[in-house]
Amino acid sequence: MSDPTTADSALADRASEADDGAEAWVDPERVSLKDVLLPLVTFAVLLLIWEAAVREAKIPAWLLPSPTVIGEAFADWWRELLAHSLVTLYETLAGFALSIALGVPLAVAVVYSPVLQKTIYPILLALQSVPKVAIAPLLALWIGFGAMPKIIVVFLVCFFPIVVATATGLTAVPPALMDLIRSLSATPFQTFVKARFPTAMPHIFVGLKIAITFAVIGAVIGEFVGSESGLGYLILVSSSQSRTPVAFAALVVLTLMSIVLYYAVEFVERLMVPWATKT
Repeated sequence: MSDPTTADSALADRASEADDGAEAWVDPERVSLKDVLLPLVTFAVLLLIWEAAVREAKIPAWLLPSPTVIGEAFADWWRELLAHSLVTLYETLAGFALSIALGVPLAVAVVYSPVLQKTIYPILLALQSVPKVAIAPLLALWIGFGAMPKIIVVFLVCFFPIVVATATGLTAVPPALMDLIRSLSATPFQTFVKARFPTAMPHIFVGLKIAITFAVIGAVIGEFVGSESGLGYLILVSSSQSRTPVAFAALVVLTLMSIVLYYAVEFVERLMVPWATKT
């Protein structure tokens, strides 16, 4: 039986060689000025078309506000938008963190336990098929109208993508690497730390990036059903009072929040999994 220290050293050397090889044939990502300007110019043109169409057709602001009217709503309601944004952001991040804390360990258990693969995994699939909009009213009935029902909705929305991505990554170890690990008589823990989990990290972050965009949607769903604060609540109230520019302003804030959170997860991925952008 090989020395575990020798196994660790061999696996580390193999990982180092793989990283060096990736550096040799993969060019670093480069974002040119053209890549930034083209989307911005396209977006600006679309806003101009929107503005001109609303003015030309003389559409009332309560039906379809123009970008300038939405900008005025931002200026007038920025304090309310900020306060409600913080509520939605808290619900989003809390539910997202809870889904990570429970989803990743459960995925590991499912991969390593054939019994759980046959029992828990089908149940997860069935739960994922249940519309979260239908669950939100029940949560409000059972728990109340505080932040917890929204956090649970966010958790339910994010949980399945994280579990699936983690389980997929843990089973995606190249056969040649597994053969090397077996030949070195590595323990199951060494196999997990040196091979399975590093291989799964890019997959996990794919699931996280999908989940974080769903998280904002889940928070808004919960706020639509029963809430006294949050951007979803503001959209609902503004629409019922024909304050459509305020509702659009809240939608813009939600969009920006989703984009910022997505790129925040991507930034963490670049720090924790630098090899993911090379392969």
